[in-house]
Amino acid sequence: MQKEIIVTGFGGQGIILAGRILGTAASLGDNKESTLVQAYGPESRGGACNAQVIISDTPIHYPYVKIPHILVAMSQAGYDKFSGLLQEDSILLTDQDLVPTTNAPCAHYEIAATRMAESLGHKMMANIIMIGFFTAITEAVSKNAALETVNRSVPKGTEEKNQKAFNKGFDYGLSTLKGKEKRAAGMTGAIAQ
Repeated sequence: MQKEIIVTGFGGQGIILAGRILGTAASLGDNKESTLVQAYGPESRGGACNAQVIISDTPIHYPYVKIPHILVAMSQAGYDKFSGLLQEDSILLTDQDLVPTTNAPCAHYEIAATRMAESLGHKMMANIIMIGFFTAITEAVSKNAALETVNRSVPKGTEEKNQKAFNKGFDYGLSTLKGKEKRAAGMTGAIAQ
């Protein structure tokens, strides 16, 4: 099993940190192979950036993502740049307030990560909410490995807030999957008897 992942957005959103957390969770927490390639413009805030993560059960021979199994887009520009690489069996995750226009050929899941982070009092935790959402939807990394890596990666004293952010994203992901299952089974509204 090999998963090729692109996390994209703009500087200041913690995109590179999100990629690092996913790769570290896979390698140290789940005992898999992982690579991280990061790219960002010369601007520290507002410029385009992305993190390319590969997670595999076997050695990885090429660290760049060719065809993403998973695209996490936290900006419209990032989505526009990488969406052409998506295949029918890919998974697209977006911040629904920042990526309003999508036309993906694959499964697409949305979360208002930035708005949720603002409701928790800190817009900068949108990336952690997205990691929780990613973990629930894709299962590319385990919940325990992701949460432990988040705790080790965030500034000291913010662990509890970031755990709350992760869990908010994770729970939203689980409820999104459950809702999708019910719709696929033809159940809407009240539970069918």
